[in-house]
Amino acid sequence: MQERMQAVARLTAIIGRAALYISGTGLVIMTAMIAAQVFWRYILNDSIIWTEPGSVMVMGWFIFLGAAVGVREGYHLSFDVFLMIMPDRVKLWMHSISDIVVVAFGGGMIFYGWQLLERTAGNKIPSLGISGAFDFFPLVSGGFLLVIFSLERLARRAAGMPTARFGEDIDEDALDGRVPANRIEEDI
Repeated sequence: MQERMQAVARLTAIIGRAALYISGTGLVIMTAMIAAQVFWRYILNDSIIWTEPGSVMVMGWFIFLGAAVGVREGYHLSFDVFLMIMPDRVKLWMHSISDIVVVAFGGGMIFYGWQLLERTAGNKIPSLGISGAFDFFPLVSGGFLLVIFSLERLARRAAGMPTARFGEDIDEDALDGRVPANRIEEDI
């Protein structure tokens, strides 16, 4: 099972890295759009009408994709004070319950995001000239990645492989499936 999980980890590492690069690129693009708007408005005394809705749309992409990568990499906030006094077996169960809740949340993002996407598909964003559904693609995509990455964390834990947790030092090669899990410390 660990060999299969290592292959899955390699795939999700590629997906996560791509999502992270898209998020970073989106942040740079949004910053450039806002800077252009400020320049046009205050220096040229004119306005670019598409920068505000365009930057909000790009912001949705980098927020939701970046949040999903944060779940995979273990960088999301958590309340660990209670966990510090728990035995290791209880910690594993609590981490798994947390990942199950994230799967449910991601499923809700997909379900309700898709409903919003369908309801706004016929609307046009006036300054961009595209369907209003584009505003909700990041919600659905981010929810999908949340589900995928959280399911990976659950499967890794079930296979006895480590999962990243904020503040812990775990070999990134093992998280990405490049090093067998038995060569690094156990999860927790």
